Parts: sequence; C-alpha cells; structure tokens
Amino acid sequence: MHQTLQGSDRLLSKRVILFLISQNLSLFGSSVVGYAIIWYITLETSSGIFLMLATLTQMVPHLIISLYSGVWADRYNRKTLIMLSDSFIAFATLILAILFSAGLGSIYALLSVSIVRSIGGGIQSPAVNAIIPQLVDEKHLVRIQGINQSLNSALMLLSPAVGGLMLGLFGLVSTFFLDVVTASLAVLIFSFIKVEKPKREATNVSVFHDIKVGLSYSFTHPILRALLICYGFAFFLITPAAILTPLMVERTFGGEVWRLTANEMVWTGGALLGGILVTLKGTFSNKVQVIARSILAFGVCFALLGVAPNFLVYLIIMGLGGLFVPIFNTAEIVMIQELCDEEKLGRVFSIVQIISGASIPLAILIFGPLADRVSVESLLVISGILLAMVGLVYGWYSSRTNMGEQADVSPVGEA
Repeated sequence: MHQTLQGSDRLLSKRVILFLISQNLSLFGSSVVGYAIIWYITLETSSGIFLMLATLTQMVPHLIISLYSGVWADRYNRKTLIMLSDSFIAFATLILAILFSAGLGSIYALLSVSIVRSIGGGIQSPAVNAIIPQLVDEKHLVRIQGINQSLNSALMLLSPAVGGLMLGLFGLVSTFFLDVVTASLAVLIFSFIKVEKPKREATNVSVFHDIKVGLSYSFTHPILRALLICYGFAFFLITPAAILTPLMVERTFGGEVWRLTANEMVWTGGALLGGILVTLKGTFSNKVQVIARSILAFGVCFALLGVAPNFLVYLIIMGLGGLFVPIFNTAEIVMIQELCDEEKLGRVFSIVQIISGASIPLAILIFGPLADRVSVESLLVISGILLAMVGLVYGWYSSRTNMGEQADVSPVGEA
C-alpha cells in the first residue's frame, strides 16, 4: 500500500482544514455560475438547441482534457496545477464579467467561456483527488472524504438558490464577480498549504506514452479493471434517473416549480445525510462490497421511483437514493487512493472521470429519444433493475475472487 507522504495523526490538521475550505469555496462559486449561465441562456433563448450547447460546453471539454490532465497530475506539482486551474477559471470569468459590463456580452461569449471553465475543471479534478493522500493520513481518508462529501452536498443545496437570487436581484455580471472572488480566495487559501513533492516517474517520455502506461496500469489489474467496467455500466444506467426525473415529475405529478425544486433538494439532502453517516462511521471493512451494495441500492431506488404512487412517496425514495451517493463515492475514491501507486494516481482518476463523463452523454443519446416514445417511469424501472443486476454481479464477482479482501490489504503493484 502506498505511503501517505505527509500524513498527520490528527483528523483535521491545519492543511486539511485549509484544503476543505479552499476546494469547497471553488466548488460553490463554480456551481453558482454554472446554474446562472444555464438559466440565463434558458430565459434569453427559450431554445432547446442552446440549452444542449450549454450542457455540452460544460461537459465535453472537461472530458477531453481529462486524459492529459491525469498525466500532468502525475508529472507536475499538484498544488501548482490546482492553483493555476482555479486562477485560469477565475480569469476567464473576469473577462466575461468585463464583456457583459461593457455591453459586449452574448450567448456565444457565455458558451466560449463555458468551454474554458470546463477545461480548467478537467485539469483540476484528477490533481485534487490525487493530492488528498499527500495531506491526509491513510487511516483518516474515509472520514475526510465523508466530511468533504457532506460539505459538497450542503453547498449543492445552496448554490441553485444563491444562483437564482444573484441572477434575479443583481444580474449576471454580479454572479460572475462572485465566482471571481470565491476562486481568488480559494487560490489564496490553498497557497498556505505545504505539500512535499512526491516521487515522480521520468518525464523524458511523451505524454502519449504516459497515457498508455496509465491505461495499461488500470486495466491489467483485476481489481481496478472490474471497478472501471462496473463504473461504465453503472453510470450509463444511472442516466435516466439523473437526467429524466424532472421530465417525469412534470408529466406525472405537475409542472409547478416547487415540485422540480423539491426533486433536486431531497436528492442533495439525502447525499448530505449520507456524507454525515460516512464521517461518523470513519471506515469501510470491505470497500468493494460497499460499492456493490450502493449500486444495488441505487437500482432498487430508481426502479421504485418508476412505480411511486404519489409525489410524497416519490420524494422519500429519491432522498433514500441520494443517501448512497457519498457512500459510493467515498468507497470508490478511497479504494483507488489506497490501492494505486502514488505516482499514477492522477492517471487512474482521470480514467475514472472519462468513463463516468462519457457514459452519461452516450446514454442520454439513447434514453432521451426513448423518453418521447415511452414513459419515463418504464425507463426508470428497466434501468433500475439492470443497475441492481450490475451491483449484484459486481458483488458476486468480487466475493468469488476475494477482491474485497485484496483491495483492503494490497496495493495494485503487489496484488
């Protein structure tokens, strides 16, 4: 098992507190602006095409840059990468604020800067996940992830409301400046975190060689390979619940704004509670089985959403589903952090990011048109049953091959 480079015996050391504040400030500002951009485009254009373009500009560049950013996170100083990417996003948003202040803003300027922001986020994500073991003692990884997931969920509850409030009361430009301020504060706070330079592989080879090494490393080991395959199927089948439930609410229960808001809030509220439970538990004895059971729980919940007799029951089931998000995420992230060689963590996390990021757009190309031909309820029931089967198969396969025990005692290089 790789060694934590700068682990502290304390759960919340100074650098961990600074890290959590910095990253959640950055997340909050980005989320507020992301919502504001989508809503502004929706209100200004009332166009499905522009809404689709806004979604794609926020997702696709992030996906494309991920393969390269994983290599960079393994080659270069992760602290520097995180600070530069946050600064890059803040500068792009500042330019957008200046353009709109001068009356030169347009929908196309918003889409262009969304691409830049997405690239910055794609560079940052693998570095953030890979740097955590440098800051946190291995025995505290689960608790810190639980705290971080709880903070993420709390901010995701707040950010739509803040985004709507900022857009409605102060306008789009003020919303941009809010993101510039939060990103600048995030960079400033992160600059006070001391991180020793970990060992690095030779950088006198091409980026494509490092990408090939990362892919080989991830897919030749049975534990990582099984996780990545499971991840791809799971995110593909999660898509109907993730994307189409607002459509189901509008068609089946009513199109009132409060219903759509409640649909989002109970999911995030469930995730907040799940993050608190992870923090209190502090450890998972068998992370592979935790992942398998979480996927099974998602499948059961999503299938039940499709047969919910009324909106209250629907919301209760949705909240229960959200409860398993931080459990699933924490088990997966910590298992990878504990398993992988430290100098390859960035690439492994970028591959996870690519698989999850590609599965959803691919799935929506199939499930989106289907939702206009058959009921969303039937899609939820079918995808939920298939998702539960993925969880069962992954759990069965891991038990049969003792993957859970191996994952909790052996690094990838020694399994």
